[in-house]
Amino acid sequence: MNERSERRFGLSSMGGGLGGWMQYYLPHGLVTPAQWVAIFAQRYLHEYGHSTADFGRVSVLCRKHAATNPHAMMYGRPITLAEHQASRWIAEPLRLLDCTLDTDGACAAIVVSAEKAKALKAAPVYIAAAAQGTGSRTEMMTSYQRPSLARLEEAEAVADELYRVAEITPADVRMVQIYDHFTPSVLMALEAYGFAKPGQAPELLREGRLELVGGMPMNTHGGHLGEGYLHGFGHIVEGVRQLRRAAVNQVADVNNCLVTSGTGVPTSGVILSREAY
Repeated sequence: MNERSERRFGLSSMGGGLGGWMQYYLPHGLVTPAQWVAIFAQRYLHEYGHSTADFGRVSVLCRKHAATNPHAMMYGRPITLAEHQASRWIAEPLRLLDCTLDTDGACAAIVVSAEKAKALKAAPVYIAAAAQGTGSRTEMMTSYQRPSLARLEEAEAVADELYRVAEITPADVRMVQIYDHFTPSVLMALEAYGFAKPGQAPELLREGRLELVGGMPMNTHGGHLGEGYLHGFGHIVEGVRQLRRAAVNQVADVNNCLVTSGTGVPTSGVILSREAY
């Protein structure tokens, strides 16, 4: 990806004109992904009575993990919740530190049969389940006409299929790499995948459940908010490294990992495992 030095991925672009669905959003200032997601974020705060500090805890956690990852853009640069709250508004209620990085970078994933993987030098990591899904009245991050703006219907559909195929429940998941282009989407995704009831994902962060030493570590490489934005592929790489016991921020005794893809759009996810299925 070349989304920083050549062009800034997060900037608005009017080059496409006013054709298609964008003609209804551009006149209202809904031009960038941050502005689109801000609508959902505001509704989430309104419905559950949370504050932007609950978004900030997601950013603080990811930056904490990135700070000890030499591959991360934000290596050696953790933040405090106070620094998050002091960062400038981008599209209220989203602040600068709620938004993903613009990144130049690359990574790869090689997928072969389980039989072939066993014959290779590196320890294999198995795909226990993979799924794609969508929701009602879906648009590209602007699905404002659906019943609830505080839920991720697409992720809920993917979660059901992943757990069915892998024959596990959310309680069996030991690590998560959650797509974190914007902090409120992380909270909604944690709820969609069954780790918290609607509106209760902030408790996972307040209780330390998602720390490296917590019960279910999240974004152990720093995620999009700390390592860099490679459209979710960095999350897959980190999941594989963790299960191979080769990660920078290695978590002990982890045997499976949920990796999620983009939120607010037709989405996907995988469950990775140390054991063949």
